Amino acid sequence: MSRLANKVALVTGAASGIGFATAQRFAEEQAVVVLADRNGPLLAEALARIQEISPETDSACFDVTSEQAWKDLEATLMNRFGKLDVLINNAGFGHFQSIANLSYEDWKATVAVNLDSVFLGTKYMMPLLARSGSGSIVNMSSMRGIVAGPNASAYCAAKGGVRMLTKVTALECAEAGNGVRCNSVHPGHVETPLTAAAYAKPELAKEFLAHTPLARFGKARDIANAFLFLASDESSYMTGSELVVDGGVTCQ
Repeated sequence: MSRLANKVALVTGAASGIGFATAQRFAEEQAVVVLADRNGPLLAEALARIQEISPETDSACFDVTSEQAWKDLEATLMNRFGKLDVLINNAGFGHFQSIANLSYEDWKATVAVNLDSVFLGTKYMMPLLARSGSGSIVNMSSMRGIVAGPNASAYCAAKGGVRMLTKVTALECAEAGNGVRCNSVHPGHVETPLTAAAYAKPELAKEFLAHTPLARFGKARDIANAFLFLASDESSYMTGSELVVDGGVTCQ
C-alpha cells in the first residue's frame, strides 16, 4: 500500500479519535506523518504506536489556536522537509448548549479551535504546500456544517465557516496556480473518545440512530479513509468539494 508514498502529511488533533486513525492510515500508505496535538502525554503515546508502522513519523505538540505556534511550525517543517504535501485540519471540539445558556467564552473557544485554527493552518502552511506542486488541504467540517441542530450554535457556525473557508481556499489556490487543492469532510455520528460518553446513553444513542439511515455509528477509520482519498492523487480533480460521510443523515 503506497497511495501516499513520498508525501509529507501534517495531521492536527492526531493524538486520538479520527485524527489518530487518519495518521495511522496515512502511515500505512507510506506517508511521512507529523502528528500534531496539544495533549503532550497522549501525543507521545500516539507517536509511539504509529512509529511501529512508520519509524519516520514525527510529532509537534502545540496549540492550533496560536498564531505564533503555526509560524514556528512552518519554519520547523521547512528546515526538515522543505515542503508539505498534505495538511489535515482536523482538531476540534464543541460546547453544546442553547444560545441562551452558552457563554461568550465557550462560543469563542469553540470557534477558535474549529474555525480559527483552519485559517491559521491554511495561511502558514500554504508556502510549504505550494512547494509540493500537488498539495492537498483537507478540512474537518461536519454534517453540522450543512444542516443545523439545536444546542449547537457555536459548533454549527464554526463548521459552516470551515465549509465556506474551504471553498474560498480552493478558488484562491486555483487562481494562484500553485497546485494546491482544498476539500472538506463532513462526518455524521462517529464513535470516538469524545463522543463515547454521549453514545453510551441508551436514549440519546437511540435518538441519533433513528435519524441515521444506515442505523449505526460511524467508526474513526471510516472518516480516515475519506481523508486518505482526498489527500491522495486519486482525487486530483477535486477541489472545493464536500465529502459527506454521515450514514445518510443529510440525504433526508
